Amino acid sequence: MRTPAMLRWAAALVVLLAVAAPSAGFYLPGVVPNDFAKGDPLPVKVNKLTSIKTQLPYTYYSLPFCKPDTIIDSAENLGEVLRGDRIENSPYVFKMGEPKMCQIVCKAKISEKEAKELKEKIEDEYRVNMILDNLPLVVPVTRQDKNSIAYQGGYHVGLKGLYSGTKDEKYFIHNHLSFMVKYHRDDNSGLSRIVGFEVNPHSIKHQVDDKWNGVDTRLSTCDPHASKFVTNSDNPQEVETDKEIIFTYDVRFEESEIKWASRWDTYLLMTDDQIHWFSIVNSLMIVLFLSGMVAMIMLRTLYRDISRYNQLETQEEAQEETGWKLVHGDVFRPPTYSDLLCVYVGTGVQFFGMLLVTMIFAVLGFLSPSNRGGLMTAMLLVWVLMGLLAGYSSSRLYKMFKGSEWKKITLQTAFLFPGVAFVIFFILNALIWGEKSSGAVPFTTMFALVLLWFGISVPLVFVGSYLGFKKPAMEAPVKTNKIPRQIPEQAWYMNPLFTILIGGVLPFGAVFIELFFILTSIWLHQFYYIFGFLFLVFVILIITCAEITIVLCYFQLCSEDYMWWWRSYLTSGSSALYLFLYAAFYFFTKLQITKLVSGILYFGYMLLASYAFFVLTGTIGFCACFWFTRLIYSSVKID
Repeated sequence: MRTPAMLRWAAALVVLLAVAAPSAGFYLPGVVPNDFAKGDPLPVKVNKLTSIKTQLPYTYYSLPFCKPDTIIDSAENLGEVLRGDRIENSPYVFKMGEPKMCQIVCKAKISEKEAKELKEKIEDEYRVNMILDNLPLVVPVTRQDKNSIAYQGGYHVGLKGLYSGTKDEKYFIHNHLSFMVKYHRDDNSGLSRIVGFEVNPHSIKHQVDDKWNGVDTRLSTCDPHASKFVTNSDNPQEVETDKEIIFTYDVRFEESEIKWASRWDTYLLMTDDQIHWFSIVNSLMIVLFLSGMVAMIMLRTLYRDISRYNQLETQEEAQEETGWKLVHGDVFRPPTYSDLLCVYVGTGVQFFGMLLVTMIFAVLGFLSPSNRGGLMTAMLLVWVLMGLLAGYSSSRLYKMFKGSEWKKITLQTAFLFPGVAFVIFFILNALIWGEKSSGAVPFTTMFALVLLWFGISVPLVFVGSYLGFKKPAMEAPVKTNKIPRQIPEQAWYMNPLFTILIGGVLPFGAVFIELFFILTSIWLHQFYYIFGFLFLVFVILIITCAEITIVLCYFQLCSEDYMWWWRSYLTSGSSALYLFLYAAFYFFTKLQITKLVSGILYFGYMLLASYAFFVLTGTIGFCACFWFTRLIYSSVKID
């Protein structure tokens, strides 16, 4: 028979799963669609060149493509600059509802240096990214053994191949682009909205029919008057020094039933999502089951312990007591390196606040992929504002440890983690700059980041620390003895290193499936827009970090080892070690990175991510254990 409580839990789960599912028709609030009448200009913008083999983006015009009369940079937000986006205008300008065939863009003579760069980009499988009405360009690809269509972001610069009868591999450039613009027409107004932007790239060695006459030249290889169109790459254009390449394009328009609000569904469902949902739900159910078991065991065991301890009446019985009550006079003794612990707890609270606020905004749809760089910009700004919580948390804990130099602890909180992150970021950025990649953060952006750090974050940490230190110190529920108690010899399975390593397994297990999709979105350049499920995983991570730390802390105290402060932090924080090991496994099994610089970038960024994960999970475990120890020692009678 189902109880009302079970029904409430079931209803809550249904609501959460409903939030987690990607809702068709839901779009970034506040975005206004653009309406186009027949003949209105549709300017195509170009973005960075990207490769999953090198992870180094380059600007579109770093290769000898056709250029407009004046190159105009679009204003990028902070997140776009950090992602390496460089959005510029292009010579491709369509007119709404007016198809063009065999339209010449330009003719370019390729120098030796340009030919070398083209070959390098083709070798590294670089893709060209374009944007029309804020929609990224995609290439439709038929799935293997399936009748459905998958979409890949951007088209390859070119391809490698062999001429028949030869063994020398040649490089061919995609110099003819067949664009397809999909639109949805409003029956009432007659205006149209762009809902799709696709391309099929081809390589063709164009032949001039008579003489070169600019964009009005007639080509024998592509002539709409003679009904001759480019449909394949049977006669490809080889990349050769001092040879001319003619760039052309077609554009067709197709009316679509897809409405403007649902136009991003194509991009968000680029991969087979069924496996994704089942894997995530399966993982969540297993972790929820384990967490429920742990919680039941802990509640029953603790209830029995507290009842037994409170029934001890005689002095003889009290002297014979064993277990966690025996160390009550030492359990709240300040640990070694207590200042550092305060700093890390404050930084962890800052991370927690940043992730919570960012995820709530993402679940509500405010950080849609259409707002390029919005997620990274939001995370940076929220991180800076959460400096207030970091200062407050570290100073409150510091005052409980009888600390008096609150300004010193504030400076350490404001500079330790951001300083380490900035040094790693600066070194990696120098490597990217050395490769002349557009991913290198410009000096002005670097200055803006430093300004955010010193101008907003540091003052907020000081304000939070001042407010926290002004409050009365937290009192321990039991008095601390003047002389530390000797810790008895521990069993092998209670060895600190062993329990710390074991403690990180469960929190990592809560996130590792979702981690695969996050890594894929970052390093394989795919869209990630399932923040509902990510929020669920985040909640499960909090629960598992808290419970595994409480369980191991309880066993530790029962073994009369009262040095729980740092061990509680490291127990759940050790999941970061498994995260980094998984990142290394992902690198060698899923990625095709061959360049040394690209490998350094990958492991550098993943080291930084693992460090941040350590601070977050460690703080969650510590706070749970801190609450737990205060609860149990305030629940028993101490003579």
